[in-house]
Amino acid sequence: MALPQLIPSHSSSSSLTHQPSISPNAVSPYILNPNFKPFSNSSSLFQYRRFHRHSSLRCFASSFPEKRHPYPPQSDESVQLPLFPLPLVLFPGAVLPLQIFEFRYRIMMHTLLHTDLRFGVIYSDPVGGTSDVGCVGEIFKHERLVDDRFFLICKGQERFRVTNIVRKKPYLVAEVNWLEDRPSSDEDLEGIADEVECCMKDVIRLSNRLNGKPVKEAQDLRRNLFPTPFSFFVGSTFEGAPKEQQALLELEDTAARLRREKGTLRNTLNYLSAASAVKDVFPSS
Repeated sequence: MALPQLIPSHSSSSSLTHQPSISPNAVSPYILNPNFKPFSNSSSLFQYRRFHRHSSLRCFASSFPEKRHPYPPQSDESVQLPLFPLPLVLFPGAVLPLQIFEFRYRIMMHTLLHTDLRFGVIYSDPVGGTSDVGCVGEIFKHERLVDDRFFLICKGQERFRVTNIVRKKPYLVAEVNWLEDRPSSDEDLEGIADEVECCMKDVIRLSNRLNGKPVKEAQDLRRNLFPTPFSFFVGSTFEGAPKEQQALLELEDTAARLRREKGTLRNTLNYLSAASAVKDVFPSS
């Protein structure tokens, strides 16, 4: 049986083209592999593949503190950032491997490796175009091949909003402002985060049951994360629904993001419960 469908609690600004899925084993934080090996060759513009150790989770939670600013922290400060449009959403704390071999992005990599090691990952699709909110990807490991292709491992850092396109050739460069979640002093963020974690554990448990896997209690999913980075981790597990993920990335309120994720997980749990009941009545199905 396939992985469970996530049923969003409400649609994002643009309708989903397909339902997202969550990995039932989304429990292990990513650890950068010192024995990094190149990806296989591909004829497309880029190739991305999520690494894992004992889990099929495609993005992983960050272990850095809730407030971390490689760039100056002023949200109203505008800086220039090279952009890499991709058909995926990068969250703060998530790990993204990439293969780069289109000429303009090889040029960008040559520049980055001698300067800042940071670029903007921004969601783009042929129908909806390019979003104006993205996430900084910082290069942690790279390998340059003799044919000038690059293999990278990047980690999501700050979010940003594009305010102006500076140039389009040879690659996009934009002025951006940094995004931070607004303070939620009147919200019990810890309580909401705990509820989201419980929902995730229930989804994982039922998903394992439906897939014939051993049903065991999910381990600690938060791993001492503050509510804000935990909300990004949860969003990163919503595989297959980049538009829903983009909506979560753009929210500037941790409580609102967690509530939306809780609604999605509860709807998914209802779906799984119904599927489990049907399986009990019709085991052969």
